[in-house]
Amino acid sequence: MKGDALDPKALIAEAYRIEGITSEECRSIFLDWALSLPEGADVQAALSGLIARHGVTGHPMTAVLKQGLGEDRPPRRRGGRAARRL
Repeated sequence: MKGDALDPKALIAEAYRIEGITSEECRSIFLDWALSLPEGADVQAALSGLIARHGVTGHPMTAVLKQGLGEDRPPRRRGGRAARRL
């Protein structure tokens, strides 16, 4: 399968086609995808585009892509001096 600018090797698209894929397998595919991006690529924009294209709710790859964007992280508590600065 031929990829495009967001998914050069079509790895992410293929991950969504694999029945019963696990989170661990998705993380491995994600790493291979990240390493296949051209130098200087906007990773955040690519991740957003992939989620918009493939973002199936409940699929482990969607969760991995959102982790890459930092969307599913709980808010961090900022204490000390950093919390007092505006």
